[in-house]
Amino acid sequence: MFRRKHNSHGKQDHDAENPEEKIEELRAEIGPLEGRSLKYCTDECLRRYLVARKWDVGKSKKMLEETVEWRSNYKPEEIRWREVAEEGETGKVYRADFRDREGRTVIVMRPAKQNTSSQENQQRHLVYLLENAIINLPEKQEQMMWLIDFTGWSLSNAVPIKQAREIANILQSHYPERLGFAFLYNPPRIFEAFWKVVKYFLDPKTFQKVKFVYPKNRESMEVMSEFFDLDVLTVEFGGRNKAEYEHEAFSKMMEEDDVKTARFWDLQQQASTAV
Repeated sequence: MFRRKHNSHGKQDHDAENPEEKIEELRAEIGPLEGRSLKYCTDECLRRYLVARKWDVGKSKKMLEETVEWRSNYKPEEIRWREVAEEGETGKVYRADFRDREGRTVIVMRPAKQNTSSQENQQRHLVYLLENAIINLPEKQEQMMWLIDFTGWSLSNAVPIKQAREIANILQSHYPERLGFAFLYNPPRIFEAFWKVVKYFLDPKTFQKVKFVYPKNRESMEVMSEFFDLDVLTVEFGGRNKAEYEHEAFSKMMEEDDVKTARFWDLQQQASTAV
């Protein structure tokens, strides 16, 4: 997983070759934790922050502390489906019932199906689904995949630039190394103007994880079959699965997951009331 890079930064190479030592060093730096912060800061979590900051313990500590504060204020683990269900009525964002070839959870986004105007609620809906995707990751898998379908997209239903920037900041700052790849499927030419602005909000590592896929381009479509079994991938992304989003069925699944989430975070009262 951690390969030596042939460059002049010998110390950085050494750090990457001794990840367990860096994890222990970071844990010592952040000091004693309790409650949800302790549960959040697993060794795997610390590793992700270290990777995001190129194994610089000081920068990783700063990033992690900012996330702990954000989680303390925003409380993403307390968001429940009933609070954001309206946002999901059209299936504009949802967790797919299939995974990629490596078992990663898949989040599907269909921005043309925007159905609300509250940017705050839209953001809470997305954060809820990020948390849900993470809690449904298989053991030893840390990342999720994004499939973004641009069918029907136009500048009129595009996410405002300010909101796009806030979403990018949340993903990069508080969910580091959680994104495997984001596939932008069939974006119209007019999207290029929007992308020219949005891409400046992304750090280089995140930018490299964004892949444009065009259904009329054979080479481009081969990327999809590389990452996904076409028998389980839905037809809107070039697969053979004809299943469609059903809001009632998805809502039931999310309500069941809310109980699992509450139990994971030891929110027993919420677990009992979510049933």
